[in-house]
Amino acid sequence: MSNPVPPRRPDPRPRRRDRHGRGMRGPIAPPQVPLAMSRADAFDDLVRDSADRLERQWPQLAGVEFVVQEVPPAHPAEDGADGWDGIWGDGPESVPLGRYAAARDGRPDRVIVYRRPIELRSKTRDDRALLVHEVVVEQVAGLLGLAPESIDPRYGQD
Repeated sequence: MSNPVPPRRPDPRPRRRDRHGRGMRGPIAPPQVPLAMSRADAFDDLVRDSADRLERQWPQLAGVEFVVQEVPPAHPAEDGADGWDGIWGDGPESVPLGRYAAARDGRPDRVIVYRRPIELRSKTRDDRALLVHEVVVEQVAGLLGLAPESIDPRYGQD
């Protein structure tokens, strides 16, 4: 007759190594380095930097809300957005990179920047930063009813 194996006692200590003995996996990079930042977070920072730069020159932008969305809505009319006529044409060039919405129903003025279309049109971080700034300048200009060159004199020079 064989002796039954007693049940194993649960170990109250957390496991220090994985089953192959290589240890627990840790983060790839410490949180303070840019590698630890997601692409969405990096994009949010680009929009925030551009908005901060414009707010220093245009104090009336302090009440404007700058928003990042992944992609534009599939049916702009359902979004209740103003100024969407004629932007949905044929081809990838017709996909909007951003838009603005005037204040209404208790919501402040908003500048909306679409992350994925901008990322698809830019190859490097510098290209992305330049394109984000141009989109933000264009949308602020539309919101204020001014030309983009009057919002940022360096608009379109690179």
